[in-house]
Amino acid sequence: MADMSPVKVKMPEQEPTVRNKNFKEVSLGYTEEMAMAEANRCLNCKNKPCVSGCPVNVQIPDFIALVAKGDFKGAYEKISETSSLPAVCGRVCPQESQCEGKCVRGIKGESVGIGRLERFVADYYMENCERSVPEIKPNGKKVAVIGAGPSGLTCAGDLAKLGYKVTVFEAFHTAGGVLVYGIPEFRLPKKIVAKEIEGLKAMGVEIMTDMVIGKVLSVDEIIDMGYEAVFIGSGAGLPMFMGIEGEGSVGVYSANEFLTRINLMKAYLDEYDTPIKKVNSVAVVGGGNVAMDAARCAKRLGAEHVYVIYRRGEEEMPARKEEVHHAKEEEIEFKLLCNPTRIVSDENGHVTAIECVKMQLGEPDASGRRRPEEIKGSEFMLDVDSVIMSLGTSPNPLIRTTTKGIEANRRGCLIVDENMKTTKDGVYAGGDAVTGAATVILAMGAGKTAAASIDEYLKNK
Repeated sequence: MADMSPVKVKMPEQEPTVRNKNFKEVSLGYTEEMAMAEANRCLNCKNKPCVSGCPVNVQIPDFIALVAKGDFKGAYEKISETSSLPAVCGRVCPQESQCEGKCVRGIKGESVGIGRLERFVADYYMENCERSVPEIKPNGKKVAVIGAGPSGLTCAGDLAKLGYKVTVFEAFHTAGGVLVYGIPEFRLPKKIVAKEIEGLKAMGVEIMTDMVIGKVLSVDEIIDMGYEAVFIGSGAGLPMFMGIEGEGSVGVYSANEFLTRINLMKAYLDEYDTPIKKVNSVAVVGGGNVAMDAARCAKRLGAEHVYVIYRRGEEEMPARKEEVHHAKEEEIEFKLLCNPTRIVSDENGHVTAIECVKMQLGEPDASGRRRPEEIKGSEFMLDVDSVIMSLGTSPNPLIRTTTKGIEANRRGCLIVDENMKTTKDGVYAGGDAVTGAATVILAMGAGKTAAASIDEYLKNK
């Protein structure tokens, strides 16, 4: 019989006033007993609605049933049949709107903690089991993957299992993409990402770093090197700005730059001499997960006041509810229904304040969301010495402008069909390069689809 408790087994966490001063992981994870107790809440539904909410098709009830029996190694192997990055997904996937959002237990209480269980299983395996490498029969074909983020790594892993010789070309000096430069250590420890990547290398995936495709090599040159197909998973790293007065002031960052300096360049560690401005009051403009990450990082770097400025209300914020909840606990101050109008600087060009106007929600726009409208005469000032713009990102145009025959839409996103095939023969794409900024798991789903399509294409070539 399933445990019919209406609430999840609580996940242990660091105390808010302790964790907002360090970069250690916020959530501490389940013990074996906690994991088995939570697994016993699963009804093991025959039609598996949770699986339909998973972009990489993890067989959720099957792995949870193994957890309930205490077979944690078997549970990991079950997840790994379809997911290349279980320790990552268990931490950063928006489960509440995907697998857990479809869970039957969520109708009359809280859903089963699928993400928490996936995280536990992956961590248990890493700590207690020797990684097994699947037996792979090489098929003699070479495939290139551009970008070592979640989409590229997933595509590479799936192709490697099918016997392809896969080379991943990564622009940065470290593989991982947004997993290493964007998501903070307190949400996703970098050693976790490194271990997941080690698993791919053990399957024969080669990763070449410092390879800026479009500069060092073009896609066409890669094809001329004997690669029979190419997958572009280069992400969306080009930040957006508002175009308001003062955005060029000293102390204005894009969230991408701010988080890259902290996460990849380790500005939070004293032994690293990474340039980053030490601030007292910070305004973070935006309401998504990246804005929450930037705000929480700024707090940990010692800022006394961190304001999140968002032009809609809390219900409309695209950030995960868990991230907003954690931010509030960590004393982040929310200025909702507000929008910046200009940034003020001193005679040396350094930020001193940000001017905002109050907003109200009007009629729904084309997307169905109520349109924010300015309230005349409601302008006010916030004294800050830094502003972080977290307004979204778009794909860097470098690859598409240096590749013959590849087309993009007006937003700069590559055009693909349902099989992730671009307008250029033998070239596929997925993740943020196609959708614009989205979630890790959706990027992984695209990489998975592309791998299957590339396999089909090369078998029929």
